[in-house]
Amino acid sequence: MLISVIMPAYNAEKTIRQAIESVMAQSFRQWELIVLNDRSKDDTRQRVLELAEQDTRIRYMENDGNLGVAKTRNLGVSMARGEWIAFLDSDDAWEREKLERQVQLAERTDARLIFTGSAFMDQDGERLDYRMEVPEEVGFRGLLKQNVISCSSVLAEKALMVRYPMMPGDMHEDYAVWLKVLKHEAITAKGVNEPLLIYRVSGASKSGNKGKAALMHWRVYRHIGLPLPQSVYFFSFYMVRNLKKYTKIWKETGKRR
Repeated sequence: MLISVIMPAYNAEKTIRQAIESVMAQSFRQWELIVLNDRSKDDTRQRVLELAEQDTRIRYMENDGNLGVAKTRNLGVSMARGEWIAFLDSDDAWEREKLERQVQLAERTDARLIFTGSAFMDQDGERLDYRMEVPEEVGFRGLLKQNVISCSSVLAEKALMVRYPMMPGDMHEDYAVWLKVLKHEAITAKGVNEPLLIYRVSGASKSGNKGKAALMHWRVYRHIGLPLPQSVYFFSFYMVRNLKKYTKIWKETGKRR
């Protein structure tokens, strides 16, 4: 079983070493890492090449132009040699057992889309006390209420990621994909309730502005064709649960300033 890890990178010189080293440290060893540099203007390229010299499983590619994260992930999927795909953003990291725990779950169940719980770190890499727990499984309607599937925690069959590519746009493109998969494939996503993803909380991230993040979330509902009354209904769940989540995170990061 080979897992292809897809890592888009744009101006990631400060964080990408930690991300890549967390892949290199995985207890599950049958992986390849495809790092796609989306025309960075900093030293991202040099940081990756230094680590690629240490491990031949790291493949470095440069986009012909700035494609954005959705198209870059799709390109990585098209290049993947593995039958399974994992995504890891260049500012996040994994615990050592992340892939191993997911492979174990895949081997004992019929799981095709697997996610994990999350720990959090601040923009300087300092760990926060907050942990995000996840259910053992989630279906289409459950995911509409709250997106418990963090992209950097996902392990999915490559066939699914080919069939449901990420669509660029001012929305949470990965969330739209998980919803499409669960709806059209009539499956549930399986969760490993351990904080195996270490997610970096940063105001500079795409969803760092929570007002903008809410709008992007709403656009996902409209993108997948959810009727307006249902969109309003499920969006109310999102607002309440997300507010609780980020209130805890903000309190912790505020104490450190």
